[in-house]
Parts: sequence; structure tokens; C-alpha cells
Amino acid sequence: MSDNPSSPVLGSSGDVEEPRPKRPESQKSRYSERSRHSKLSNHSEQRSLLSKPSERSIRSQQSNRSDHSVHSTESTPLLSRDVDHSDDGDGTAQRYDIASAAASSLRSLQNLGSGKGKQGRRWPTIIALTLLCLIIAAILGLGFAAPAVVEEYAKEAMVFEPTDLSIDSLTSSGVKARIQGDFTLDASRVHKKPVRDLGRFGTWIVRAVESQQSTVKVYLPEYGNVLLGTAEVPKVVVDIRNGHTTHVDFFSDLVAGDIDGIRRIANDWLEGRLGQLRVQGVAEVGLRSGLFSLGTQKISQSLVFKGNELPAIPHYNIKKLNFREIKHGQKGMAADVSLTVMNEYPVTFTIPPLGFDILIPGCSPELVLLAKAETAEVKVTPKTDVNVDVGGIVRELPETLITACPESKKSPLDLLLNSYINGDETTIYVRGTDSSSPHTPLWITDLLKSVVVPFPFPGHTFDGLIRDFSLADVHFSLPDPFAAPGSPKSQPRLSAIVKALVNLPEEMNFPINVGRVRADADVFYKTKKLGVLDLTKWQKANSTRIEANGKIPAGLAVESIVKKAPLEITNDDAFADLVQALIFGSKGVVLRVKARVDVETETALGKFIVRDLPAEGKVFVKPLSGGPNKTPISGFNPKIGALQILDTTKSTLTLAAKINVTNPTEYAATVPYVNLHLLCNGTLLGHAIARNLSVVPGPNHDLEVIAVWDPTSSTNNGKGDGQG
Repeated sequence: MSDNPSSPVLGSSGDVEEPRPKRPESQKSRYSERSRHSKLSNHSEQRSLLSKPSERSIRSQQSNRSDHSVHSTESTPLLSRDVDHSDDGDGTAQRYDIASAAASSLRSLQNLGSGKGKQGRRWPTIIALTLLCLIIAAILGLGFAAPAVVEEYAKEAMVFEPTDLSIDSLTSSGVKARIQGDFTLDASRVHKKPVRDLGRFGTWIVRAVESQQSTVKVYLPEYGNVLLGTAEVPKVVVDIRNGHTTHVDFFSDLVAGDIDGIRRIANDWLEGRLGQLRVQGVAEVGLRSGLFSLGTQKISQSLVFKGNELPAIPHYNIKKLNFREIKHGQKGMAADVSLTVMNEYPVTFTIPPLGFDILIPGCSPELVLLAKAETAEVKVTPKTDVNVDVGGIVRELPETLITACPESKKSPLDLLLNSYINGDETTIYVRGTDSSSPHTPLWITDLLKSVVVPFPFPGHTFDGLIRDFSLADVHFSLPDPFAAPGSPKSQPRLSAIVKALVNLPEEMNFPINVGRVRADADVFYKTKKLGVLDLTKWQKANSTRIEANGKIPAGLAVESIVKKAPLEITNDDAFADLVQALIFGSKGVVLRVKARVDVETETALGKFIVRDLPAEGKVFVKPLSGGPNKTPISGFNPKIGALQILDTTKSTLTLAAKINVTNPTEYAATVPYVNLHLLCNGTLLGHAIARNLSVVPGPNHDLEVIAVWDPTSSTNNGKGDGQG
């Protein structure tokens, strides 16, 4: 055995391969047989041969390991082609043959791995590693080498369409909102081609990005960077390839920021001073793409809202308005309002019960509290009408509300009611107050308390407010023709019982009494203004409520006694036409009265005056003749009673007579002076004079008349039947 024994598996440990010794014939035959058997064996048998090496092979390996540090090199073959063996004996030869067969099998496997199969298996590995290195390089390059380009691409290409925004619950500091929407990167929105191409390439490589949990802070730079609010955004994974849409659905905690700053912004918006609003969102967001971290990116985005882009106070429609008296031993009035508001936004949430103060402008710039109101719980759904029920209570009317202002002589309540009754839009103001519900968060109450919101309140035209208007027990006092012009005696006067049936709006469902009335009334005959009826002095009145009956609405019957109210004639021609139509006509006349009425009312809130209520009605005046086909005198059916001769001359005769007449009308009159011509077949025979006559409806007895018979005094022109 040599100093460097060779191993049948590992070969010689030396640098020079020794020649193989010749084998005996017996060994050759046995080796050939075993070699043929080895070539025909499968891989399992090869593994068996390797797992059970010969004893000599083991000893050779041990010897080789002992001298490996001295003789072996990296160029030493693991499987040597020639093995030097000098052992004798059959056992040794048998072990040698087994080892040679194993070596031959391993050599065949080595040759198989070093051929074409080995090259075919290396290329996919090389390609995969190359692509992986390129992807890593691209991610690192996009994340660190070109952040400005990527940020520009993302800002211009990003499209987020919210599909639903709902408030899941209210918290002590804000709300928990659920945000749903569709996220897309649209490369066609990017203006610069290099940015667009690089962005598309980079997002195609990265494919998807995961944002870590972050806090978004929203500031208003134009208001000293006041913090509007914060939002906690959870992890979100989005597909950032061009044209790919990712549906996003997550919950976020929204917390209100600086309440004082929000109040300043709200007041500027409500008063129309907010021309534009710039909002800046700032967040530090950690990004990942698969196993690779893209670092933390500081994102800042500004949005500018101008003109009609700013949200406006939503339009609303009052569906129901009901005023009623509070009962069960309490004093005051209650108002029930039901209105609808159009929600134009894709948001869903529930508004808890809220409390409000209802204010109206007073005489000074300060607002006056009118009522307390509270809303019920309101459910808001996207793109639909939202129903809101509001209940208000007026306990009493403050003195400042019903006291006339020095400049206008009207109280704030008068101005409010006048605008409402005339159909003009008025403005009421709403301010938040404490809510009776324990579920209303305190931050909502504090925010609403600091904001006063003006609400336009539409008026209601009361067409046909006066259902019926009539005069009873009318007494006309004709003017004294000899009185000085402009004096009270120079004006006719009217005394009557004025009856009016006023339609009550269906909103008024509470007891109301009228104690006194006064008015300035314009009287029209046909289309001409006849004069002004002066009712500026308070006249006592009483009222009776008439409940609705079927289609006939509820009404208030008001009666007032008017005594000697001056009727200032402003159109003498119109007045002459009126008198002529009454005396000589047979159909009667219609007078139209248009007035502004002050009413002293008494309700559950106490006594107060409602001023300048519009009132308009028509009064039918029957003719003095009593009806159609009757002459003026025949209607009165005059009869001469006592007759006395007072004076005579050569051509005249003066008589005193007492006449009985019947007044066919419902009106009474006081006639200071009347002069009638007496005619016969068109010839003037004389005239009759009466002074201070008082004529009442029905029979009138002993009316004194002085008649002068003087047929030679003048010639009749044949015009008219009489003159007064």
C-alpha cells in the first residue's frame, strides 16, 4: 500500500494519476458482469449503492480525510477514472468491484448534470433573478430616485369617486364615518408625456400599493392655518395600474378641530363674505409594495372652492305648519312644522335631536327671542328628500317684541306678521341651544350654540281673507252745504254696524278674540276712488269663531259699531254719480272698500295688537226707489198730513206741511238741507225745502217741509224731475 492510498470513490489524492494495475481474469469476468448489471439498474439501485458503500471504500475515505489537508486540492476529481488497488484476495476484489460499480453510476450522473440539461435549467433561474433585480431597482427608483415625478403623476392621474358616505355612530369628540368609493389612476389626465410614461411604467411594475394607518389633518391657510379637523385612515390597498379600479370601503374617525375657528368660517359663509375657501390636507403615509417598504411619504394636497362650488343652505319646502294652544294647565302657544330638505350629496347619517332658539330682528340690531324649538331624530339618505319635524313653543311674548319701534311706529312682531301676511319672504334666525336628548354629543351642541343661521321664511298670501263684508243699521249724515270747507260738518258721516267674516288660515288652530279694531279705509265707486272713511279711532268689537264645515274653512265673525265716522269725499264727480244712481236708479250700487286694519287680539299669549292687516270687501247699497220699475218718490210713498198756509203774495203761496214717508231701504240718513223742484208736465210750479231731516228705515212721520208755489218765478228747462 502506498503512502497516499487512493479511494475508489474519491480517486487518488495526489496530483498525478497513477496507472491502473491489471486485474486477474476472474476479476475481469466478475467486473464485466457487474458492470452490465449496473448499467441496466435504475436510479433506486444507484441510490442503494451509494447509501451502502464497501468496507474498503469507507477505509479509503477515512484515510483520505486524514491526509486531505496535505494532498487534496480543488482540482482533485470527486470520481476518478482509474483506481489503484493492490489488495489481494476475493473479498477484497469483491469490495473493489462493488465500489467501481458505484463510482461508475455516480460518474454517469455527473456527466448527465454537466451536459445540456444543466444549461437548460440555469437559464430560467438567471432570467427570474434578473427580472427580480430589475423590479427591485424600479421600486427603489420610483420610491427614492424620482419621488417628484411619481407624486406629480399620482396627483394628476388619481380619480376617486365616492359612492357612499355614512356616519356609523357619533362619538364624544366627532363621528365615526364609513367611506366607500372607487379609486382609479387614469394616465390620460396627466399632461406631461414623460411624467405620464414613467408613471405608467412604474405603476405597472409595482401593481399595488398598501398605505399604512395614518392621520390626515385638514387646515385652512387663509384663516391662520386653523385646524378644521382630523381623520384617522386605516390601511388601504389599491391597484395603481392605469385604468384599474379598486373599490375602497373603510371606517374613519373624524374629530372636529378648532371650534372658534370653525365658527368664524361659518359666520363668514352665512353672511356672504366667503368668496372662496382653500383647504389643505396634510398627512404622513407609510407605503409598501409587497415585501418592500417604500418609506414614509409626506403628502400635502390643497383644494380651492370658489363661488357656486361652496355648499349653500339647502332649499326646503314647508309641508305643514300648525299653531295650537298648549293645554294641560300650561300657558303658551305651540307650533308644529314639517318640512322636506333635498339632500344632494351621497351621504347617509342620522341627526340626533337638536335644540334651537328662534330669533327675529328687534328695533335695535340685537335679535329678540321668539320661541324655543327642537327637532326629532332625522335620518338622512343619499340623493333623496329628507323629512324634518320641528316642534316650537312660545311661552310669552317679550315686551321688546310687541313695543312699537321709534322710527317705524311698528313693533318687531308687526313687521314679521306683515311680511308673512303680504306674502313677502321674511328672515328668521336660528341658533343652537341645549338639547333635551341625552344622546346628543356635547361637541355638536357647543358648535351650534356659536353659530346663528338665517333662514328665509316664505310668506303666505291671504287672498280672500275677508269672506263677507257688510254694513248693518247704516246711518248717513249728509254734509251741511253752508258749512265751511274742510270743517267736520262739511263731510258726510257714516254710522253703522260693520260685519266681517274673516277666513282663518288652516294653520291657526287656537282660540282668538278681537277686542278692538281701527282702520283707514278707501271707498271706491266703480273704478274711481270716492273718498276715505276715517276709522282711526279705536272702535269696540267682538268676535265669534265659526268652525270649519266640509269645504267651508273655519272663520272668525267680527262685529264693530262705527259711530259718525267721517267720510272724506275726494272726488266730487264720483260722489254726484253715486247720489244720482241711488235716487234715480233702480238697481242699486256697489261700493268697494279697501282698508288696512289694526286688530287688538287676545290669545293664550295675552293681548297684543296686530297692525296693518289687509282687508277688502264689497258693500251693496240698495236704491232709494225700493227696486226696479219704481220711481224715486213712489218708493217712499209720501203722504201729506197737516197743511198750513204761512204766507201769500200776488204770485206766490208759502205752505208748511207735515209729510209721512216710508223709507224702503235699510239705511238711515240725516239731511241738513234739501231743495226739491215741483214740476207738472214739465212746468216748474215751485220748490220744497226741508232742513235737518232724520230719515230712518221704514215709516217716518211728520217730516216738516216748506213748499213755495211760484209758477211765474222761472221757466222749466225740462231737465230732471227734481233737484236737491
